[in-house]
Amino acid sequence: MPGPTQGSTAIQPLFDKLAPRRKRKPVAGGRAYFCRCGRPVFFRNSVCLACRTPLGYEPRLRRVYPLAQASEPDFWHIEGEEASAVNYRRCANLETAAGCNWLVAEQELDGNPRLMCIACRLNRTIPDLSVPENGVFWGRLEGAKRRLVSSLIALNLPVSSRVDQDPQCGLAFDFLSSPPQGPRVLTGHADGIITVNIEEANDSARERIREQLREPYRTLLGHLRHEAGHYYWDRLVAGSPWLDDFRNLFGDEQQDYNAALQRNYQQGPLPGWAQQHVSAYASAHPWEDWAETWAHYLHIVDVLDTALSFGLDIRKLEMEIEPFSREALFRPNDPGAKRFLSFLNAWIELTAVLNELSRSMGQPDMYPFALPRPAVAKLHFIHLVIAPSN
Repeated sequence: MPGPTQGSTAIQPLFDKLAPRRKRKPVAGGRAYFCRCGRPVFFRNSVCLACRTPLGYEPRLRRVYPLAQASEPDFWHIEGEEASAVNYRRCANLETAAGCNWLVAEQELDGNPRLMCIACRLNRTIPDLSVPENGVFWGRLEGAKRRLVSSLIALNLPVSSRVDQDPQCGLAFDFLSSPPQGPRVLTGHADGIITVNIEEANDSARERIREQLREPYRTLLGHLRHEAGHYYWDRLVAGSPWLDDFRNLFGDEQQDYNAALQRNYQQGPLPGWAQQHVSAYASAHPWEDWAETWAHYLHIVDVLDTALSFGLDIRKLEMEIEPFSREALFRPNDPGAKRFLSFLNAWIELTAVLNELSRSMGQPDMYPFALPRPAVAKLHFIHLVIAPSN
């Protein structure tokens, strides 16, 4: 879907910002936003808490903007450097439990009877809001989904709704609860539909499951990034020239998927998984390896984007690490290999420091993973698959 063109400026490709060809500098935009009063505002804010100015997130321009009422009822203009004559509506989910602060450009209202933003249009099924706690759970799910979708758009990946935009290849979400008599709703992906059991939005339930499965990390955002990985495998790899390289790197996805998952849950991860995969679950099947690695790629991109947006100079971190070299990459001689290594090694340094900060607060590690060389090659593969979009 095209974004606004009138008066808008070109958006710097996200990876160029994360690993530019020249010396890195703190960047404007990204995840750091400001109201017209000069106070900082944040990704989820719909109003400035200091001056009460209405705010909206413009997903194509990737920023939260102060808003000014337009001449037409229910329409707004954005203020700031990208201010233009484009009219916007605020997403219809602003006043719901979803609390969506995203904007819908006027040209995106055609064929959009629900008057929803690009993220909320992806909803096919939402929780039963007659159940009191479901409103809280839905709000948490939507907050994580907006974070996911903002990253997908920033990476120029195709994002369209299977509900009312692209019924063949689009993406949609079902947020469901398990009926009292069963069966239990399983979180997963099938044919462009991502299903999430809303109990994952219950912090105590999710932590109980995490401990039962002996997982070091389990979050709503992590779930959504993982399941989106399955969707984009279908969109970007299946039937493409990348498929043979995928099989050489991740394994043959034609092996019995259900049998592989049953084996994983009954017998645990493959021996030696930590030398080959980014997580234990990634060893279950090549599709899960891809989805886990995809999720980690999005973790890395979003955290580094946030760090750089707030002016954190990763070059000044005093943390000695052994950096990865070209030999660890999928294509060591790729023209962008040096930049990718800069990006990845910056991540290793940053997470080492962030983990120490978490420990100093008595909290679990922010990034409780170690990247073996084969996982680095897989991350580079995913980067190259995405790269034509950037």
